[in-house]
Amino acid sequence: MSKIAIVYHSGFGHTEVQAKAVVSGVTSVNGVSADLFEVALVTDNPEQLNAYNAIIFGAPTYMGSLSAPFKAFMDASSKVWFNQGWKDKLAAGFTNSGSMSGDKFNSLVQLTTFAAQHSMLWVSLGQMNESSSPDIASGHPEAVNRIGAYLSAMAQSDNLPADQTPPSGDLKTAEQLGKRVAEASLRWQ
Repeated sequence: MSKIAIVYHSGFGHTEVQAKAVVSGVTSVNGVSADLFEVALVTDNPEQLNAYNAIIFGAPTYMGSLSAPFKAFMDASSKVWFNQGWKDKLAAGFTNSGSMSGDKFNSLVQLTTFAAQHSMLWVSLGQMNESSSPDIASGHPEAVNRIGAYLSAMAQSDNLPADQTPPSGDLKTAEQLGKRVAEASLRWQ
């Protein structure tokens, strides 16, 4: 059995919805389990993540960067880094912001660099942008990977309650990320 942790911060609930979609993708793969951790629950003890085969990190993008609570978790992981507790574990990430760009790519680069510092192996999204299909309008809310991210999953949420946004295509993209990491964890085991 492969075990995957999803560690996330969500300021207004939108990134939490995205995190739950990642969990759905992970648990759709036989032989893989998922545990969802709000970042505040692991910041004081990031060593508890040592028991997992993969860790998927998620946070909203605020002002072109990861949210401060998630960055606090990253900083708190320095003892794990020093002991190489996450070495050779799989890693992936996801982010969400209010605008289509919002400099989300910068947040994914931060997560990738964080994983690399921990000697983890990054799993990309591996999903084409369905909006490039002639049958789906560019940026259509139901299109998988409508934003065109390849490093990992991105979502865009309107200024609406979390039960209304991010749109279904962004949540399907998050599910695909979870499924890809789960399948990779079985091959890597």
